[in-house]
Amino acid sequence: MKHSLKQYSGMSPLYKALGTKLLIALLACATLPSMAQDMAHYKRVVKELSSKKYQGRGYAKDGANKAGKFLQKEFVKAGVDEVTLQPFKLDINTFPGRMKLSIDGKRLTPGVDFTIREFAPSIKGTFPVYYIDTLNYNPEKIFRDLALPENKNAFVVCDFMFSYKHKADFKRLQTNDSCANAGILFTWDEPLKFYKAYGEKVIDKPIFWVPHSFPKDVKTVSADVENKFLKDYECFNVIAKVEGSRHDSCYVFTAHYDHLGNLGKNVFYAGANDNASGTATIVTLAAYYAKHRPEYDMYFIAFSGEDAFLRGSLWYVDHPVVPLEQIKYLCNIDMIGDNNPVAYCEVSDEGMRGFALFEQINKEKHHFKALDRGELAGNSDHYPFAQHHVPCIFIENKEGDAFLYYHTIHDSWQNAVFDSYEPVFRLVKDFVEQYR
Repeated sequence: MKHSLKQYSGMSPLYKALGTKLLIALLACATLPSMAQDMAHYKRVVKELSSKKYQGRGYAKDGANKAGKFLQKEFVKAGVDEVTLQPFKLDINTFPGRMKLSIDGKRLTPGVDFTIREFAPSIKGTFPVYYIDTLNYNPEKIFRDLALPENKNAFVVCDFMFSYKHKADFKRLQTNDSCANAGILFTWDEPLKFYKAYGEKVIDKPIFWVPHSFPKDVKTVSADVENKFLKDYECFNVIAKVEGSRHDSCYVFTAHYDHLGNLGKNVFYAGANDNASGTATIVTLAAYYAKHRPEYDMYFIAFSGEDAFLRGSLWYVDHPVVPLEQIKYLCNIDMIGDNNPVAYCEVSDEGMRGFALFEQINKEKHHFKALDRGELAGNSDHYPFAQHHVPCIFIENKEGDAFLYYHTIHDSWQNAVFDSYEPVFRLVKDFVEQYR
């Protein structure tokens, strides 16, 4: 039977009081699901981490470490029991300075009209252009042509996927000893992406990515690019702990907070989805468990160096703050700032029993339309743990509207998507409550 507030008007004061208390209790129960996760807190952390202040959370302008210090403060404000910084070092190539590329005198826009491979050296000058004939491909003719005076120090242009089928030939074009070309322009899909994974070295010649719409009749390319190689650059993982009533086992929640940094002086990769979204999630999870004390100890690890080939998590598994065998389950949250109703997952062999529970919970509560489990791969920070036989799951939301912007300058606060935060939060929280 439905009641309105008017129906209580003729009741005694006692019944009025009871009715008011009942109404308050019902309203409180109705708001419980939304109180667990804190969307306002989540959005604030995503916006902060993807702001200009941190310059894409890379290494050249110390953006990653500045972001790490911000996270240290956020965990403290969240009420955790302990926050530690775990230092490690890496070698990384960066581009904090000049980043200019022109074709026949027309200036191109970095991050839009071109990007550069992470292992490229500095280069300055104007160079002829040589197009690879892919229909009549003859590698020996190419090398003879590039030795001609008119092609001296030429930039070679070719489709990237074609070059991928002829790796050995194109590797020769990347070394000074094999060929006298100045560099390579690979045509690729738009929007153009930028990477850091192989930035631990610098090769002989620069490699640029340009769109498939790159003109077929360019005569000259002018480049003025400055790289800066950082040797033994000091980074750190941020580790927060919430103590439970039991200390023999623990849950671990991870996300990487570093990103791609700069492409020249004026361009940075904000990384709102990748991975401010996952980092903000573990911050709000830490705040939740600091207020709702868990049975087991909880660790929240924000890794640096993920975009530089998982350096932070690789360091951690060799220097864990708690023995890896004590990890009851690990959840790695990466790129959940999207709106695909299906969540993508990867699971270690030891984590499959837990994954069955994830699927059961999701089937009962419909957090996502489905959980799509893919093959375990070295694509994020769960992988080093999986290699050490830790029960773990990788949760990502990809191929929604935001996935198009992956590793591009468009992965920004302005293009941020928040649909998957609450479903991920609830799924993880429900799992912790039920996993035995």
